[in-house]
Amino acid sequence: MSEIREYCGIFGIFNAVDAAHKIYMGLHALQHRGQESAGIVTSVFDEKRGKKVMPVHKAPGLVLDVFKDPSVFDTKLLGTAGIGHNRYSTSGAADNHSNIQPFLVHYRDGNLALAHNGNISNAREIRNSFIERGTLFQSTADSELVLHLISQSTRRKQTDQITDAVSQLEGAFSLAIMTDDSLIALRDPNGFRPLAIGRIPSASGNPSEDAWCVASETCAFDLVGAEYVRDVSPGELIVINQKGIDAGSFESYQLAQNHGVSQCVFEYIYFSRPDSKIFGEMVDKVRRKMGKQLAHDAPVPSVEKGVPAPIVISVPDSSNTATLGYVSECKKIGLKAKYEIGLIRNHYVGRTFISPGQQSREQRVRSKFNTVEGVLKDRIVVMVDDSIVRGTTARQLIKMVRDAGAKEVHFRVASPPVVSPCFYGMDFPTEEELLANQHGEDVDAMAKWLGVDSLGYLTVEGMREAVTVANTSEHGYCDACFSRNYPVPVDMSVSKDENEW
Repeated sequence: MSEIREYCGIFGIFNAVDAAHKIYMGLHALQHRGQESAGIVTSVFDEKRGKKVMPVHKAPGLVLDVFKDPSVFDTKLLGTAGIGHNRYSTSGAADNHSNIQPFLVHYRDGNLALAHNGNISNAREIRNSFIERGTLFQSTADSELVLHLISQSTRRKQTDQITDAVSQLEGAFSLAIMTDDSLIALRDPNGFRPLAIGRIPSASGNPSEDAWCVASETCAFDLVGAEYVRDVSPGELIVINQKGIDAGSFESYQLAQNHGVSQCVFEYIYFSRPDSKIFGEMVDKVRRKMGKQLAHDAPVPSVEKGVPAPIVISVPDSSNTATLGYVSECKKIGLKAKYEIGLIRNHYVGRTFISPGQQSREQRVRSKFNTVEGVLKDRIVVMVDDSIVRGTTARQLIKMVRDAGAKEVHFRVASPPVVSPCFYGMDFPTEEELLANQHGEDVDAMAKWLGVDSLGYLTVEGMREAVTVANTSEHGYCDACFSRNYPVPVDMSVSKDENEW
């Protein structure tokens, strides 16, 4: 649902002739993960200065807008290595330009650039310790803490400094770090956020000329012609440089894992694109399995003989795949159901579309969705969505479907009720704002408030079963937003709003 926001997407590349162009394409593919700002940093040797420099270009807006001037790639973002970042801030911090990544600093061991996906749950504690020592900050983002930890590490090797820094962090942090001679990719020990490694074969066929890249999702590899190699393992730090390319393998280090592995299940439910492979499995496959499990947990309503089969529509776009699985499984277990397209989403509506005098929730929803009246009129309609958070968007969509003439409206959710906020990189509302909590997790009460004839969710057990069957990885998943079971300790009293710093 549009009520949830994810912080960002990252892309890094090494040994590519047109590095900045490929980062641009990668960020474009990852646009769904962050729409507040975008940025690219590259590394190039400056002959006049006789040393490596890191030019940067970043600004608020979509990737296409931030990099609309092609001269940026021809005159500024030069070099064969670089990292890029799409950002989706927490509320209130979107207009703080100092928070736009990648972050870039120069310290005793050279240049250092960083792009971060996730949320550091012990950020306040670390920041307070720096403040007491007189450290100055340029942003309110927890990502900047990583740079300070690296620069103040007493270790001598740069990789040891980075390892020392991240070992002090808790929470979610998939990182792309660029030094003067290496691209470093890192996932936190729990592996909350995805991060994959890809290879772009050289035209010459010489492996030493291959380009290597890392990305939050593999859909970014498809756009730049990269082959998916593998995921960065939870807690793994991998160093990609020319030495490793020539040797045929890269340095890899493993961080201590104190809380097991708990990959974010919401990446499968909502955030990642269905054409991506995350946590080692295609998102499409997992979502279809969730839809099939939902058919058992909350099937379509049965109808009498002679009554047209209920039509099943998705709330586009993130629930499309789960809806296909749901309909096919309903039919398989002997229930009448017909898949239809009853809601059309306008993909060209930006945040500035609504004028200041039209800020109602209803107007915002209607600007993004429209009903197909000929499909919905006089029919029993089952709407499938990936999740319900506050429920305000779902309520408006349900009203629109009823206004289009639906005889009955039933709502099915391909995930369990959201009952708790996330502290690992998802911008959920507070616990009190969540629909399930406002109604004491009473499904009938929620159905009445939403205005539907029935409401059904995928159970927590059903979700876990669907994910583990679709993805046979030995790694576990974090489902704290559904179960309140936080795998890494969090300070529940701390607001996630960056302006609180």
